[in-house]
Amino acid sequence: MAHHGNTPAAWTGVTIILVGFAVGGIGLVVGSWLLFWIGVALWPLGVVAGKVMQKMGMGAEPHRATSDR
Repeated sequence: MAHHGNTPAAWTGVTIILVGFAVGGIGLVVGSWLLFWIGVALWPLGVVAGKVMQKMGMGAEPHRATSDR
């Protein structure tokens, strides 16, 4: 069954990454390098949070190849 990323792990990871992108963008617009780098630091945090939640069972099961024979 395909989940298409509709899991708590995926939503959490993407939300953190999206917030990081927004914070970094705002930092660029207002000229704050500190705010920009805080936004950049949120990106890997989102990836790690999503992977940890996936390992805790809140993500999609890995795809396993099946034989139709």
